[in-house]
Amino acid sequence: MPTLAFPKETLVGEKRSALLPSNVKAYKLLGASVIIETGLGKGIHITDEEYQQAGAEVINSREALLTQADVVLSIHKLPKEELSLIANKVVISFLDPFNNAEYVEQLCQHNVTSFSMEMIPRSTRCQKMDALSSQASLAGYVMVVKGIAELNSVLPMMMTAAGTIKPAKVFVIGAGVAGLQAIATAKRLGAAVTAFDTRSVVAEQVQSLGAKFLDIDLGETGQTAQGYAQALTPEQMQIQQQEQAKCIADSDIVITTAQLFGRKPPVLINKETVSLMKPGSVIVDMAAENGGNVEGSVAGETVVVNGVTLVGTGNWSNDVAKNATQMYGNNVFNLVSEFWQKSEDEQDAKFIIDLEDDIQANAVITHQGFISNDMIKNHLQKGQA
Repeated sequence: MPTLAFPKETLVGEKRSALLPSNVKAYKLLGASVIIETGLGKGIHITDEEYQQAGAEVINSREALLTQADVVLSIHKLPKEELSLIANKVVISFLDPFNNAEYVEQLCQHNVTSFSMEMIPRSTRCQKMDALSSQASLAGYVMVVKGIAELNSVLPMMMTAAGTIKPAKVFVIGAGVAGLQAIATAKRLGAAVTAFDTRSVVAEQVQSLGAKFLDIDLGETGQTAQGYAQALTPEQMQIQQQEQAKCIADSDIVITTAQLFGRKPPVLINKETVSLMKPGSVIVDMAAENGGNVEGSVAGETVVVNGVTLVGTGNWSNDVAKNATQMYGNNVFNLVSEFWQKSEDEQDAKFIIDLEDDIQANAVITHQGFISNDMIKNHLQKGQA
């Protein structure tokens, strides 16, 4: 019977985990043994006893937990000093392999078979295990809430005996999963919403949510096979910045969600454009932790520049940790169950590694001491050249 281990997250302030008690029951039905580190659910007020009642074993020692595991499941990657404890085992988490060459090398050294959740393909078959999208959707909601918390006015129109309050103007740059959720949330709260994306194909989705799509002619653009926006040329970036500057200056809240798969996010708003905004306006920069879409935003912090508040706190879905755990826990369960195999007599079970499968060909980064993912291998080789 394979043992699935769920350690506590080591990132300071992290409240999410990769498991709910309901997931424990589902894993037990597969025929798995589930062990958790004590305090796993503390951040969302779930006790060890609740996990035990669902069928999990609670272990006090983190070292003992990792040593007993066959498969380790978490949100963030394990600290490097713990990789020796999971040698020859399977680990499933967000790994950020494009930006962690040394970590990927250590996974190889310890013969760890590693699944990177951000590398799950965006296909119909994979929707149920697409943790990047599920967490981004929650992030879109949270970013609107963060913007409202910093704004010194209300979002909806209000007609009162004391006068009429106009609706706040919200501008969302990037209409991917996070952007669309931000648009929908701001509209539900009564704001006048405008959005822009380099992919004109998403204009209809934006308009279906009741928002206005800012049409900027950038020439030839497109999206990757994963559904991400293609990088723009320097000339296209300049056109975008110039054309959206007026809309930004007129907005009360601006939310930027532009990310490029495996690359540093583009700078969409420069300091000159920020200076055009009204004092008291707010910009929420989703990409601040990875370099930022906004010049002047600071990773992990909220700062004020010329009267404009720039929010770059990051780890957005952690602010709604209960739902984020629910969604992530279901995502990883769906991944595990997809490759779970029981014997004919159902007395034995195992988690299958099959690099010929489309999902694993993309999501498995290291296996049997080597980098098995061609995209990551080529990227890291270029970085060393």
